[in-house]
Amino acid sequence: MTEMQPKSLALALQGGGAHGAFTWGVLDRLVEDERIAIDGISGASAGAVNAAVLATGLLAGGRDGARASLETLWRRVSGLTRFNPLNTGPVGRLARRLDREGAPSQIAIELLTRVFSPYQLNPFDINPLREILNELIDVEALRRAEALPLFIAATNVATGRVRIFENADLSVDTLLASACLPQLNQALRIDDSFYWDGGFAANPPLFPLIAQGRAADILIVQVEAPQREALPTSAAEIRNRLSQIVFNATLLREIDALAYMRQMCDSLLPTRNKLARRIRKLHLHSVDGGGAMTELSASSKLTPDRHFVERLRDLGRAQAEAWLARNFAALGERSTIDLGGDGVAAGSAS
Repeated sequence: MTEMQPKSLALALQGGGAHGAFTWGVLDRLVEDERIAIDGISGASAGAVNAAVLATGLLAGGRDGARASLETLWRRVSGLTRFNPLNTGPVGRLARRLDREGAPSQIAIELLTRVFSPYQLNPFDINPLREILNELIDVEALRRAEALPLFIAATNVATGRVRIFENADLSVDTLLASACLPQLNQALRIDDSFYWDGGFAANPPLFPLIAQGRAADILIVQVEAPQREALPTSAAEIRNRLSQIVFNATLLREIDALAYMRQMCDSLLPTRNKLARRIRKLHLHSVDGGGAMTELSASSKLTPDRHFVERLRDLGRAQAEAWLARNFAALGERSTIDLGGDGVAAGSAS
């Protein structure tokens, strides 16, 4: 009997700080499934870090190596809360005092970051994530031809435009740039430009996977809740929903552009244009955490304690398992590119 060939799947990973542990769970489940072959990954912020660690692990130890590397990443990240400048020193003491006096932690953090910049909170630009990435990322290996294609987004501070770093450009600095929250971290200088978190400009980028990838199926792992049924009425709910809308806005614009391009391509006669053929064949899917992620506060992105990240990992695994059960058989069989109102790829994804 002929063994079935794995089905190719490209991944687009959103950023979201500690909420990226949900993506860890999704990746953990996908990588252990030998019916799936990952064709390439795009990512921003935590999605970029997940992507680079996964790709390094695959090269060093195959599927098991990738899963082990991701687990090491999040075990190490969950220990970083004690280094957060908002949790330690005089700033941390002030935040705790505000909290005791009735200001919720998120408000305390917002007040502090409105008054103090990272150039004051962290004048020596100490970023403990750098040490973790130096340990887990093999930059030279990721630049080899056999490495998984990666497309890492960062936002140019001067222009506001996205820059996509591909394998040949990858470094620990490009990953830190992609994950650079301007309220907490000093901008990263790469070449002659400064960069902030990639989620501001592309969260995650889709076009590089389409223009340079081969897989007809792209799975978007959404950390930011795609929709909220109940009207946010409290101050905290409004802040959280605004954050979700802002960090989903670039993704929705790319999807709308793809939908328009699909209409244009479908109206053309058969063409030899590679991009037009890719768009015609494109199957766009999504997986998200549903209501469990919708209710998380924006401030929880900054608190990656162990129990929290493990809970998000388990949620991600469960959502990926459900997505595979519903959609694996149809991968490559139908073509959809617009996300429906419930945050799923119409007719194809979870």
